[in-house]
Amino acid sequence: MRRNGSMRGPIALTGVAAALLLGACDVQVRDATPAQYVANHDLGMYEVAAIVRRDALVTPGSVFLFAMGGGQRIALNPSADGSEWHGLYSVRCRSSFPLQFQAQWKQLFDLKQKLVPAQPREVRLIEPPLAREARFDTSGPAPKGGWQGGVQYRFVTVPSVRITSAHIEPASGAPADVAAAQGIAVLTALPLVAGCAEPVEVHLASSASRARGVLVIDTDHPTAAHWRIQVEFSPQ
Repeated sequence: MRRNGSMRGPIALTGVAAALLLGACDVQVRDATPAQYVANHDLGMYEVAAIVRRDALVTPGSVFLFAMGGGQRIALNPSADGSEWHGLYSVRCRSSFPLQFQAQWKQLFDLKQKLVPAQPREVRLIEPPLAREARFDTSGPAPKGGWQGGVQYRFVTVPSVRITSAHIEPASGAPADVAAAQGIAVLTALPLVAGCAEPVEVHLASSASRARGVLVIDTDHPTAAHWRIQVEFSPQ
């Protein structure tokens, strides 16, 4: 009986040791990518980053990290000590992109992997600020149809935007502002569809050489449903 009992100790210790060895063969991944970026359609690339910590028994140089989402699988590049990983995610004409990291490493004779987080998170892409003001030169004689100018818009976080309406409002309720806005008219036929990153213009005309007001456009853009821009016609 003592002989059998004496064997249980080494067996139990061996099991504990094996569990500790397995526990020391893990890789921890922490997402270090910002929650959002201002969309840059011209570049169309956004940095994704993660912090990685490997346990002591993970084979040095055996760790690989990938950024995944939207059908992409991007190999990330490590820093010299392997603690920071960076890569570029390509996306255009979207308001966000899904992000998840896949870590792979060797554990003894096995290849291990994990996904962080368990479900992809969305990194927001914010529409770049549109113009807040536009000025048009009315120097010289009045042309037929009045002085004209165009306000340009460019949207880059959706496949297309429909500008449904546009109108001029006075800058305030003051009589001078109301009078200054009366001479400005919208010439562009609406609705107007703008493709992603495609510049479009809303054309205006002023019957007075000095006029000012607020151009208000209404769109189906989810984050820019209404946009206001100060417009002014005056000699330069």
